[in-house]
Amino acid sequence: MSIVSAEQLGHNFNDYWLFKNLTFGIHQGQRVALVGINGAGKSTLLKLLAEKIKPSEGKVVKAKDIRFGYLEQDPQFESGQSISDFIFSLDNRQQQIIREYEELLENENPDVDEISRLTEELSNLEAWEYEHKIKTILGRLDIHHLEQKIDTLSGGQKKRLSLAKLLIDEPDVYVIDEPTNHLDIDTIEWLESFLTTGGKTILMVTHDRYFLDNVCNEIIELENGQVFSYKGKYAYYLEKKAEQDAINSTVLAKNKNLLKKELEWMRRMPQARGTKSKARIDSFYDLEKKTQGQFNKESVKLDVKVSRQGNQILEIENISKTFQGRKIIDGFSYTFKKGDKIGLTGKNGTGKSTFLNIITQSLKPDVGTVKVGETTVYGYYHQSGLSFDGSEKVIDVVKNIAEFITMSDGKTISASQLLTHFLFPPKKQHGFVSLLSGGEKKRLHLMKVLIKNPNFLILDEPTNDLDIDTLNVLEEFLENYPGVLILVSHDRYLVDKLTEQLFVLEGDGDVNIYNGNYSSYRYEQEILKTQGKEEKSIPVKPEKKEVSTKKLTYKEKIELDSLEEEISSIENEIKNLEESLNNNKSPEDLIELYSKIETKNKQLEEKSFRWMELSE
Repeated sequence: MSIVSAEQLGHNFNDYWLFKNLTFGIHQGQRVALVGINGAGKSTLLKLLAEKIKPSEGKVVKAKDIRFGYLEQDPQFESGQSISDFIFSLDNRQQQIIREYEELLENENPDVDEISRLTEELSNLEAWEYEHKIKTILGRLDIHHLEQKIDTLSGGQKKRLSLAKLLIDEPDVYVIDEPTNHLDIDTIEWLESFLTTGGKTILMVTHDRYFLDNVCNEIIELENGQVFSYKGKYAYYLEKKAEQDAINSTVLAKNKNLLKKELEWMRRMPQARGTKSKARIDSFYDLEKKTQGQFNKESVKLDVKVSRQGNQILEIENISKTFQGRKIIDGFSYTFKKGDKIGLTGKNGTGKSTFLNIITQSLKPDVGTVKVGETTVYGYYHQSGLSFDGSEKVIDVVKNIAEFITMSDGKTISASQLLTHFLFPPKKQHGFVSLLSGGEKKRLHLMKVLIKNPNFLILDEPTNDLDIDTLNVLEEFLENYPGVLILVSHDRYLVDKLTEQLFVLEGDGDVNIYNGNYSSYRYEQEILKTQGKEEKSIPVKPEKKEVSTKKLTYKEKIELDSLEEEISSIENEIKNLEESLNNNKSPEDLIELYSKIETKNKQLEEKSFRWMELSE
């Protein structure tokens, strides 16, 4: 039985119908991805299901007492709110006590009596585990300083704050619009794990194909105002979609042949079309409508001229940069070569934007030089997106740069023709930019960058809010792009496919160069971590000429038996320590307990790893 369903749902904007008569349901435990081109109405459909807006027709039906959590694409907040005001719900007693406790700990000289009172209440409410979970979520999403006003946060920080609230509240249904925007890759992988545990019910829109495939077990496609459901992961959807497209192409070809014959009949003399032929006439118009619109699927056409590139492109010599006493870049040098495809990666706050601003010379390094070749033409797609005047029309955005644009084959086309290439039909071209969807604005921003014919392309999070179809076209364009590419993206699929080298910002000023894609880098890092654990937990033994790889020695058998008892004992100790957290304890005792639990967990990890090794 569905816990939320759409019944004959329809919605329009300014007399334009996004969709009509949508009927589908979502069952408990389903993790559904909603896919479709930009402007198809994905975000609108999420808002309707989350009951943030009312449908133009039809209704949304929910099971009794079902709680919805909604993460919108661009979260809005009340003016003057603090992080605490937003995160901790007034009607949730546990959250309010945790809020008081956390805010008190932020003080330089907290009131010891007040800490004792709150500690006792947290124990009475058995809220220590919940408090630990909230701290983990906030820490993972890099949210600190709970009294900070939300108005002072960046767009990315606001999105992470809204995501944190959703995860903390634990709703029955998670409705999520582009959850991976503004997250670094480590955090995305943590979020994947969080969403796939506990049988959560999820409906989300995302462009991140690795994330989509790892989290979702069903795909719903919104296309031409209709929904099509595919039971399975994204890879399965692609396979079945390709099969359906092939069938549609065959049907379309047959319909066109039939339409041609019917058109000849319709053009005959009026006497050939008496009242007896009314059914045939109606059938003709129905067939014409289907043939014109049902299977036509346009795609973005990325095709622009690339400026000639000389031998000297860009040379970075020993650059360093410090902000507020923290090293961002320390003594980095690199000479760019023709055809370089480089992924710039690192956790949020490690200085990726600073690095890009230095090489494009909008920011000067403290030390070192940046030499730009005479023929180098930058195309810089900023993460912040398109800045525009609300009263500006779409076509004016392009005409302000150029009335005519040269394509890769040397042909010149008008601004209007180029917009049509980028899926902006005449009606949208003469509409206001403020009326475009988030993905359409991003597509327009990308177009503004490309029409300058850059030979050194910098893309800072280009995948945010773009639909998957547009991403596929962008990938194809970039694979054949002859200039230099620097790509900053949390989209692991995109980085893997397009880059051959990584600049890894470690956060301490080091910029390490890795030859290979992100998956290879990640795999090597995991091996290094494993080797580090082995070195810590396994004593180094002197080499022997003959070592049995099949059987354990007598000592190893004894060790294996004792490890099982030790692991069981440590697990019981951890359990007892965690139970002690709920008893009345002073702040000093709690700190000591947390320290003991951490130490025991490390011991458990080492013993378990050794046990696994001997068992194998």
